[in-house]
Amino acid sequence: MGHTYILVVDDDEKIRKFLRVNLSGEGWHILTAADGAEALRKVERDPPDLVILDIMMPKMDGFEVCRRLRQWSQVPIIGLSARGDMADKVKCLNLGVDDYITKPFGIDELIARVKAVLRRNKFDDSMSPKSSFTSGDLKVDFTARRVTTDGNEIRMTPTEYKLLRELVLGAGQALSYKYLLGKIWGPEYKTEREYLHVYIGHLRAKIEPDQRNPVYIISVPGVGYQFQDIT
Repeated sequence: MGHTYILVVDDDEKIRKFLRVNLSGEGWHILTAADGAEALRKVERDPPDLVILDIMMPKMDGFEVCRRLRQWSQVPIIGLSARGDMADKVKCLNLGVDDYITKPFGIDELIARVKAVLRRNKFDDSMSPKSSFTSGDLKVDFTARRVTTDGNEIRMTPTEYKLLRELVLGAGQALSYKYLLGKIWGPEYKTEREYLHVYIGHLRAKIEPDQRNPVYIISVPGVGYQFQDIT
């Protein structure tokens, strides 16, 4: 089994030291960066398995770091912020952050979130009943973990791919919010509907011919979402 490398990005040296000591106790290798520019250089030079990113940093804030990373990297990101505004949380999720924690936080909570993000970023296609799924111009190759529309490959984060995979495997069924949240994010996320709404938006933007009038991922009011096979 290979080592797990986590990059902690925070302008506060005390927080960097605190996280390095406590996360190292889980057997993870902890790297640190004091600002956004240093973080980008380290991810490019030696990509970690996960980035823990302070959002409210001077110079280049975490929003900008995340935006730049998502232009070329799918590394999982957990955002940390002293602000608990829902708007900030949704903005982070829209930029591609996998999880969001408000400071101050308990180290046990952070460790649990890190484990959850690492767990869902490990692919497990053992339960796929077939090697691929095709609907209209959309094709999901479960073996290669590759998604294409009209033959063009669509880049997806591991979380986006897992959510799409769950939807297409249940095509024709209305899958509840709680089911999808528990299946993709874990049982501790079953009330975090904004995670699901944002990531459904990501998928629609990537696979729907017109995301304002979706033909694949249909909302089922009061229940959840249903993948509609248009073949």
